[in-house]
Amino acid sequence: MSEVSEFQSNNYLKFFVNPKYRIRRHLVALTLIAMVFLNSDPLHADRVQTLSKYFMFLFLVTMCYINMYFLIPRFLFHNKFSSYMAGIAIYVVLTYFIVLSLSAVHKYYLPKSSQTVPSVKIFFFVFVILVLIAASTAIKLFQRWVTDSQRINDLEKLTIHTELEQLKNQINPHFLFNMLNNAHVLTQTDPQKASQLLLKLSDMLRYQLYDSTRNKVLLTADIQFLTDFLNLEKTRRDNFEFIVYTNGQLNGVQVTPLLYITFVENAVKHNGDSDNQSFVHLFFDVNNEGLLFKCVNSKPHTEMPKYGLGGLGLVNVKRRLQLLYPHKHLLEIKDEKDTFTVNLLIRT
Repeated sequence: MSEVSEFQSNNYLKFFVNPKYRIRRHLVALTLIAMVFLNSDPLHADRVQTLSKYFMFLFLVTMCYINMYFLIPRFLFHNKFSSYMAGIAIYVVLTYFIVLSLSAVHKYYLPKSSQTVPSVKIFFFVFVILVLIAASTAIKLFQRWVTDSQRINDLEKLTIHTELEQLKNQINPHFLFNMLNNAHVLTQTDPQKASQLLLKLSDMLRYQLYDSTRNKVLLTADIQFLTDFLNLEKTRRDNFEFIVYTNGQLNGVQVTPLLYITFVENAVKHNGDSDNQSFVHLFFDVNNEGLLFKCVNSKPHTEMPKYGLGGLGLVNVKRRLQLLYPHKHLLEIKDEKDTFTVNLLIRT
């Protein structure tokens, strides 16, 4: 997909999750552990004590890696909590006995003059290993959460993209059917107008086949498409007039293609009064609040099927708005005595 995932664009998350940074992550973690553990007490000249510290450092690091790459993937990620806790308990017991053994060796080899040096603190090392295990577990759980969130995010975008394509593909045949039906009527009443209609229709279909396949189009291009559509309708009907009014800086503004045609189609469809003057007025206003679209159409004097949101086109456009502009759009529909008004605000 063309959209870049938020997770992929975050350098901090990349460092924690991306496999290519694995060696760097491990070097940073080992350096921090070494700084904290090996420098926790002053190193004495006694060789046995120094070797004991390095042995415990290697032991703790090994335990962390076994936790991250064996216990967590095999037990914790598969919800085998009792097995995981049993593994941690074995760690603690093993640490206890190893520290006891090192303490005994240390006292045996320590000269009499150095007996004042504090012995290895068993509970301190047990606490240290529990902290390291908790830290390594938290890191793996965080990595799993980020990976799962990224996967869910990508799946949601893929699902939305697929649904949007299906909705848009349903709009195109609906529009084409209406225009061809108009051309069919005109071929019987006014062949010259039918010819003009078909020529303009070819230009509009070119827009639909090429420009509307993009994720975004220029607002000015979409307005021109709507203007062509209303011109086609004016060719077919004598008592019909329309206005396309624009306000604000429209140049460079991009919108989702074929977002407004459904409202305009329905405005034309439901004011077909051949005996009286009918109109459709479109307003586009770009301001600090966002992009405001307003469609006002006249209602026929004779009662027609109720203009509502039950049609396939309007149901689709409502769904597209929910997918494309969640919590960033406001759609209002006013059914008054003589007019029907649609207000759509897309917030920036």
